[in-house]
Amino acid sequence: MRPEPGQVLHFSEDPTITRFVPHVATTARQQEPYVWAVDAARCPDYWFPRQCPRAMAWVTPSTTDADRERIIGAGGGDRVHAIEYRWLDAFRTVTLFAYRLPASRFRPFGEPSPHAYVASEPVEPLGPAEPVGDLVRLHEQAGIQLRVLASLWPFWDVVTASTAGFSGIRLRNGAGRDRAETGRQ
Repeated sequence: MRPEPGQVLHFSEDPTITRFVPHVATTARQQEPYVWAVDAARCPDYWFPRQCPRAMAWVTPSTTDADRERIIGAGGGDRVHAIEYRWLDAFRTVTLFAYRLPASRFRPFGEPSPHAYVASEPVEPLGPAEPVGDLVRLHEQAGIQLRVLASLWPFWDVVTASTAGFSGIRLRNGAGRDRAETGRQ
């Protein structure tokens, strides 16, 4: 599920949204209210249940061969997404929807390169919500490795200390760092 030219996407488990109104998310680092969306490159970051913690890594032009081997490994592709075992059922059974929104209403957000697009005014979708479908299959079709781990923290620590590109979303919902370090669940 990717946007067509002139579009950005917003992913949701709610198929009834008819108008997106700017708001300040409870986890936001900025105080400005926004409507959030993503472009084709960042769509895979949201092929998850909304509250599912995930750690993602990908090869960039500056990724060393050693880091590529250590993080991406022999599984192929240039990208890996990791979730925890306790989220696997939700990942496999969630009904996720995508809303197509007019890209002209949004501006890039994030430095040095945008990781999202934001609008400061209400935005109406270009049509009804579209079911995203099987998230495992989406990952497979996109050539993205999907890893299921007891805890994201060991993987996250390796990725953030590497030359790979990375993103972590909803990490606070993952297994606690204390359990990750001791191996207790």
